[in-house]
Amino acid sequence: MGYKIPSEVKNILDKFTKEKFQIYIVGGAVRDLLLGREVKDWDFTTDAKPEEILKIFSDGFLDRRSQKGSTFGEPFYDNKFGTVGVKTNLGIFEITTMRKEGLYKDHRHPLEVGWTNKIEQDLARRDFTVNAIALGKHLRGEVLAIIDPFDGQNDIKEKIIRAVEDPNIRFQEDALRLIRAIRFAAQLGFEIDPKTFAAIKQNADLIKTVSPDRVRDELFKLLSSDNAYEGIVNLRESGILPVILPELEACFGIVQEGPKHARVYDIGKHSLLALKHTPFTDPLVRFASLLHDIGKVKTVKTDGSGNVTFYNHEFVGGKIVLEIAKRFNLSKTQTDKLYRLIRWHMFSVSEDQTDSAVRRFIKNVGLENVSDMMAVRVGDRLGGGTATETSWRIEKYKDRIKEVLKKPFSIADLKINGADVMKTLNIKPGPMVGEILQKLFAEVLEDASKNNREYLMEKISDPTFLPTKPTKP
Repeated sequence: MGYKIPSEVKNILDKFTKEKFQIYIVGGAVRDLLLGREVKDWDFTTDAKPEEILKIFSDGFLDRRSQKGSTFGEPFYDNKFGTVGVKTNLGIFEITTMRKEGLYKDHRHPLEVGWTNKIEQDLARRDFTVNAIALGKHLRGEVLAIIDPFDGQNDIKEKIIRAVEDPNIRFQEDALRLIRAIRFAAQLGFEIDPKTFAAIKQNADLIKTVSPDRVRDELFKLLSSDNAYEGIVNLRESGILPVILPELEACFGIVQEGPKHARVYDIGKHSLLALKHTPFTDPLVRFASLLHDIGKVKTVKTDGSGNVTFYNHEFVGGKIVLEIAKRFNLSKTQTDKLYRLIRWHMFSVSEDQTDSAVRRFIKNVGLENVSDMMAVRVGDRLGGGTATETSWRIEKYKDRIKEVLKKPFSIADLKINGADVMKTLNIKPGPMVGEILQKLFAEVLEDASKNNREYLMEKISDPTFLPTKPTKP
């Protein structure tokens, strides 16, 4: 079988074989080559020691914190485990000395690391068989050869994620592998080997030992995949979801029912289906769809007619998701977006809404989040059993938003500015200027026709309009 190997990768292989060292492409790069997928990260392993690797790339080495430029052949020494990074036009190539590991501590770090010149020993320490394949160049000749001691090629063919050797040992070495197995299955469209899945369930509680940042990164990769729904189902069935998202797990078993409800469904199952039907692949938007109803757990009530209600669940859910965002160390921007998509997801739609009402919606949601909010609504509708992803009211409402966006929307869109206010009233910069502009803006929000310079200048000059008496300089 032929492999599409970029010239930068061939250059690495040639440099090492020229110096009589073993050199192999390893990990996800080999897996993706065999699957015919685009390779995004090229990783290598060699029997050359770190200092020998640095001699092959003799231009010196850089610390990972300084990676400016993309000139080929500038390596940097990465860590105590023997990884040297080489900058290329395709990004950073990581070259690691083949190693064998001893016992692990804290379910992540090996207590001892030793070098080896046997590729089979290096592959034996890896997580899953599909990632424990090496592609190496013979020292004599140009032929690339596959090294596959754990039959990873067959697992790729059969579309199976299987732990290397004993799965319990693999997961106890690095607990992040628990969620990585499920993430790989979701990304690749594979099934998880029953013995491996049983070990995930047995060791699920170990995910508590993993840092929230690492869990978040794996979770978001899963949510970005084509099989995000199946991945979350696997997380739940494995026992990992209740550990990392207990707020979502609490939704299962809560049923919306009653005489007024045409469709009866479990809130947890609805949340999963909302994720499944969300049309956007942005992991944060999908995360919002997954969590949009978490406030229902604390607001569930049954009224006198026997109808289950969840009044103000979007408000409660907004507060809960702020705690989740903090736990997963989301950025301020991510937190704000996630909050808005959940806090305001119960927006009402009507083609007859006033400009002011539409503007309030846009202000609450954030102009940059409007399309994402519509995607959450699609997931919510389809996840609740509605046959169509949209309705004529939603489409008309989208048209109303477009109409309103053509009109002034922010203070910056006013036909006057702060300089006009200060010159007309002969005042210095200060809170007074902002108060006046804000008051003018409120009028324009109600009636866009008032956004003309003559009218606004007259309002500034009207003493009865001013919030307080201005102080002259």
